[in-house]
Amino acid sequence: MKKELGKWFLDIAKYIITAVVLASIFNQIDNVQVTAAIGVLTVAITLSVGLYLLNDKKK
Repeated sequence: MKKELGKWFLDIAKYIITAVVLASIFNQIDNVQVTAAIGVLTVAITLSVGLYLLNDKKK
């Protein structure tokens, strides 16, 4: 269950990166720095949660 949730968080991080890049290409965003900062912060959080859930410490 944890691994599937971890994969889901990694997918969400990829979708956010794609959305921020496409939005910056196709739209005239007033605050590009704020949009990029929020995108990077959200990706960092979802990526770290996903990697934490995928980390299998059992040997």
